[in-house]
Order: sequence, then structure tokens, then C-alpha cells
Amino acid sequence: MDEIVRYSYRLRPGVTAVRALEAEWHRCRFLWNEAVHQQKAGRKPTFARLSKMLTEARSRTTWLRDGSQVAQQQALRTYAHALDQSFKVAGRGRPTLKRKHRALPSLEYTTRGFSIRDGRLQLPGRVSIPVVWSRALPSVPTSVRVYQDSMGHWYASFVVRRAVEYAPAVAGEIGIDWGVRSTATTTSPDYDLSYGGYRKRCAAELARAQRKMARRRRPRGQAASWGYQRARREAARLHKKAARQNTHGARVWAARVVADHHTIAIEDFEPTFLARSTMARKAADAAIGTAKRELIQRAGRAGRRVVLVPPAYTTMTCASCGARAKQRLALNVRVFRCEVCGHCADRDRNAAWVILAATVELDRVSIDDVRHCRPPSRVVDSAVRAENLPASAVGKI
Repeated sequence: MDEIVRYSYRLRPGVTAVRALEAEWHRCRFLWNEAVHQQKAGRKPTFARLSKMLTEARSRTTWLRDGSQVAQQQALRTYAHALDQSFKVAGRGRPTLKRKHRALPSLEYTTRGFSIRDGRLQLPGRVSIPVVWSRALPSVPTSVRVYQDSMGHWYASFVVRRAVEYAPAVAGEIGIDWGVRSTATTTSPDYDLSYGGYRKRCAAELARAQRKMARRRRPRGQAASWGYQRARREAARLHKKAARQNTHGARVWAARVVADHHTIAIEDFEPTFLARSTMARKAADAAIGTAKRELIQRAGRAGRRVVLVPPAYTTMTCASCGARAKQRLALNVRVFRCEVCGHCADRDRNAAWVILAATVELDRVSIDDVRHCRPPSRVVDSAVRAENLPASAVGKI
């Protein structure tokens, strides 16, 4: 059995290659923005209509004909897919305009638009770019995405097929509750993911770089100075360093959890609302979404059973007897006390046990054992009722 994964590598393009990539990006960005204008005008731009529009535009415009048709088609295909997902998934916004000085370049090529020769990536327009091969590709790539990060570095992300290697069988179970003070609180204290605070450590350096940017910013319409660009790159470097530290910490933690547990019950927590609260900075530093994504991906590759449990009432429910509190617990209340049985435990630890207990009896997962959408409210209600929790699950604490 094979799985489809991405392998990313650093690129070392020369000045000529960078100019060619940026020119191609401007063509794709122009087509993307034209599709956005059509959508705003009331016409739903499907991929078939966008492809016809591209054919007509290339026949009339020399500027578009000079670019790669593969990259331009892939840009429109990506837009059509993003638009379809915005209609299917509730809460997902529609595709927006890509601004010239804000959107970072990103180009996609299929097998008709790229090749690998002598360790170099060959793109249309006789563009040849050296690749830093940090590891070997497991198979022949089917597509590649060439993109630039905030620091100006170029990368190539190849889509390849790789044989699935399942981890050794284990029999453990674990429940995970997300938070801000502690990023992940589990049913076993040995597997907790503590708050790293990586962005907090570099906050002083980041503030100095941002003050330099503010002092050296020129009026609108004037080209940015070299001093401003250096300060911007320094700020981007600090942001990327903290993001990489969070990703590394999440991967190490996810590997430990997956190696010792077969069933992993995860709170299906969406941390987006925290960005509008007073905990926005600390929540962003905790990187809950990164830890959740790394855990689900690693568990899926290892063949573990992953269950996403809706977070409703998990904090208000007693893990010992299953009784629910009448009022919500305030954020400053860190200890859960049950008025029925007198059970007392850490607030997040109790919620982790409730999340694990909810997966014992209820069939709350989709075909591949990972639920991608929230269940109806009645299912959420029944998942935390005391009578729906078996005695074997309730008496674990």
C-alpha cells in the first residue's frame, strides 16, 4: 500500500531564474485575480470556464503566451478547488485577490511542465535551478510546487508515492485536551506537551527589528530602502525560527504519543476564536493547530486509530461519575470539583479523561477513523451524558 506525501527541498536559483519565476508568478497572479473578479460579478468560475478563458486570453495576449500554460492552468485549477471548498465547508472564506507586494510567489507544475536532469530542476522557458538534495526521492514525482518564503528563499515541494510502514502494534489509549497554559494535557502526565514560549523568547529581538522597519519605511509609491529590506528579513527570520521550533517540538511529542498508544482521542478544538481574545498572543505562540495536525498525520501514517471528539461540555463533565456541572467554569478556575461524587482533579486533566471516555461506547468516527466535520448538536449532547458513559469508562480515575 502506498501513500501520497510531499518532499520539500531548498532551491538555489540564479538571478536569471529568479526573474523568470517572478514573471511567471505575475502571470498566474493576474489570472487568479481575474477569476476573483468574475466570482464577485456573480458568475461562478468553474475550471472549465476558466480554462476556456485562459485559451482565449493566450490567443490574444503575447504576455501570457510567453509563460507556461501548465503553471497557468494549475493556478486556475487551484482557484476552482478553493472556491468549491468554500461552498462545501462552513466557515471557509472565498478566495481573495493576491496583492503584488503581499502574496508570496507559488507555482505548480505537473509532469508535462518540469523534469529533473543532473540533479537540477528543469522548468519551462529553459529555466534550470540547482536543488539541495537533503534526501533521496522515494519515487518519481508527479508534480512540484515552487514557492518562496517570507525570507526570500525558494523551495520545491515534490508530490511522490511512498510505501506505508505501519508502526508496531500497541494497546494503549490516551485522551488529549488542548489549552493555552499547557498546549496539550493528556490522561497520562508523562505525555503532556508543555507551553514552549518560543515567540516569547525572541519578542525583544522581534520588537527591535519591527522598530527598524517602522523608522525606515518610505512613503507609499517609493521603493523600499536596503535598510528596510534588511530589517524585514530579520523580522521574518525570527518568525520562521519560532515556527520551526514549534513544529519540531510538536513532531517529537507526536512521535512519543503515537509510539505508545493505539487509540488516540483528540479534542476537536478550533483555536481560531482565540485570535480575537486577550489570549491571542499566547495562543499563537502555543501553536495548537500545528501540534494537532502533526499528531493526526503521524498517527495516520502509523496505522493508529484517531478519534476527534467535539469539545462541547468536556470541561463541565465529571470524569468519575459522568455528572455535568450546571454552570460553565470560568477560565481562572483550574480545578474541577464534582458536586455529586466529590471528585476533584485538574480541570484539563479531567477534560482529557472525559474525551477518552466518550470514545469507548459511541461510534463517533468516519470511515477512516478521523472525523473531518463537527457532528450535529444532538450527538454532542449525548456524548457527555452520564448515562451514555459505560461504568468501565467512568471509573477509570
